[in-house]
Amino acid sequence: MEFSRKLQQLPDQFFAALVQKVNAALLQGRDIINLGQGNPDQPTPQHIIAALQEAAQNPQTHKYSPFRGIEELRIAAADFYKTTYNVDIDPQTEVAILGGTKIGLVELPMALLNEGDVMLLPDPGYPDYLSGVVLAGAEMKTMPLTADNDFLPDYTKLDAETLEQAKLMYLNYPNNPTGATATLEFFEETVALAKKHNIAISHDFAYGAIGFDGKRPVSFLQAKGAKDVGVEMYTLSKSFNMAGWRIGFAVGNKDIIAAINLIQDHLFCSIFPAIQHAGVAALTKELHELDELSDLYERRRNVLVEEAHRIGWNITAPTGSFFAWLRVPEGYTSAQFADALLNECDVAVASGNGFGEYGEGYVRVGLLVSEERLCEFIARVEAKNLLHAAVK
Repeated sequence: MEFSRKLQQLPDQFFAALVQKVNAALLQGRDIINLGQGNPDQPTPQHIIAALQEAAQNPQTHKYSPFRGIEELRIAAADFYKTTYNVDIDPQTEVAILGGTKIGLVELPMALLNEGDVMLLPDPGYPDYLSGVVLAGAEMKTMPLTADNDFLPDYTKLDAETLEQAKLMYLNYPNNPTGATATLEFFEETVALAKKHNIAISHDFAYGAIGFDGKRPVSFLQAKGAKDVGVEMYTLSKSFNMAGWRIGFAVGNKDIIAAINLIQDHLFCSIFPAIQHAGVAALTKELHELDELSDLYERRRNVLVEEAHRIGWNITAPTGSFFAWLRVPEGYTSAQFADALLNECDVAVASGNGFGEYGEGYVRVGLLVSEERLCEFIARVEAKNLLHAAVK
């Protein structure tokens, strides 16, 4: 049976191909240090697990959830934003519950855009943003993220026609894959641009709890007027080590939230209520653990950077997220260096070109293994002299 044109147009799943390569190596009995994916290595906190267990014992949670999620979770999301970012959120009109924010990011273009409408995407960026473009039948224009502008888009380089056509913009800070963070001033500049050109903003805040050097990431909604133009998507996957639980939320502009809720009314019947109650526990209890998790990633970052510099690999320290964005040595493409790491060092990384044209020249490394394994990664690169053994 032939797939629809939209399915045929979907991009190849970048991470699925990476997993296949890693699994093939593991089947050969090789000791692979897997730095290629974004799967947290720490367990979900015990108080969240206990909340799930308790809720699952209640027969009321075995029924259908309300289509738009339980009220307790919407209130918890609003309270979390007030406590953490001093942002006021109306739990009735400014929160949409998501089965993980990937769903929200893919469905939002279908909810806001018509066929042929233009959306602006960061390059490099999370590959699944492209899926929403295709499924909406939209057009895409990219905003280069480069080191000379701290991996922030330079709005002055967007031409007048693009700004006139654009209806939706995606941003993501702390950034995947670059590990860069944004300032409040940048978000204020974004709000001004959005208001001037009538562009809706969706800020992917997946790594919102992970910032380094004494600085915690800024929420887009902290910028004055942000709720007039956009929403922020917050997943529990990274901040609370709940990647497999598939739960998150969008907060912000009530009209965009209404659009998300409406499309989800037709696609889903919300999330298992016991998981939603676990989400309430995550957002309301033991929030000091967010800082402890961020500190863990910072220690790992420091070890990686120090060891890389020791062998002459002049990488730049990320300022947020649990990723490091490493320049490949001279003489390699991104794919060549990623293959060399896997084939010669038994280390898996994500090739930068998989994140877009401007990802070429980099590989992405996850800070999702122990400090000892990160040291071993660099030691293997040193032992194989990969920094100086470029592809001929």
